[in-house]
Amino acid sequence: MTRIPLLVVGVLVVVVGVVFAGQGANLIPGSFMTGDRTWLAVGIVMIVVGAIAVVYGVRRPPAR
Repeated sequence: MTRIPLLVVGVLVVVVGVVFAGQGANLIPGSFMTGDRTWLAVGIVMIVVGAIAVVYGVRRPPAR
């Protein structure tokens, strides 16, 4: 996997994770996920996984 796609996927996973966590924490209303702690946990896991992908993409040397 190259560097740019890894960064893009990582950032997208973090953004979706923030939305899931926000809905699970009852900060973003209007969904079946609102107030459900399961989605808070899923969002936190997605944020961590996305952040790891971003860090790995940034630290990876550029393709030749």
